[in-house]
Amino acid sequence: MIRVALVDDHPVVRAGMRALVEGQEDLSVVGEASDAHSAEQLVAAVRPDVVLMDLNLGTGPGGAEVTARLRALPEPPQVLVLTTYDTEADIMSAIDAGASGYLLKDAPPDDLFRAIRGTARGQVILAPAIAARLVKRPGPTLTEREVEILGLLATGRSNREMARQLFVSEATVKSHLSHIYTKLEVDTRAAAVARAIEQRIIRPPS
Repeated sequence: MIRVALVDDHPVVRAGMRALVEGQEDLSVVGEASDAHSAEQLVAAVRPDVVLMDLNLGTGPGGAEVTARLRALPEPPQVLVLTTYDTEADIMSAIDAGASGYLLKDAPPDDLFRAIRGTARGQVILAPAIAARLVKRPGPTLTEREVEILGLLATGRSNREMARQLFVSEATVKSHLSHIYTKLEVDTRAAAVARAIEQRIIRPPS
């Protein structure tokens, strides 16, 4: 029996996921959590084999940060991200945090069940659309720091604010911006953000 924990801030989504997962003879939902704190408490208490993790958990730490915390535990569970977000920034942050899989919420139930089973065995499971994004990135590849700066740029941060948040100099931020402009073939901050959103490198600002 594969023991599964659900981490999602929407009760209706959790209820639907529970009904789906528990319909399989070899899968069992052992608990639910809605945020970072309750997720950590749940995993410590029930020690699931697989955690189904949403990336957006409301106002607190997001799913990628929670994934990193869970994977740092002495006996960490496998984490399968199940989300609606398919931007490069979201994918890479989750994988870098230690997620073993990344699936979109519009996946057919059978794909979800196979992903849970594969993740429990330690396999790396990526939705076809996600794998394609990682293999066929449009244009020159941006570095992780450049994607991070684009995300801050989209929120309207100034060079000084970005430098303070990233603990680098303003000159370093300007250098990164220059490389971003070249790679995206743009010459303004607004155009860089628009191109990054168009190419699904970052999410549109909420």
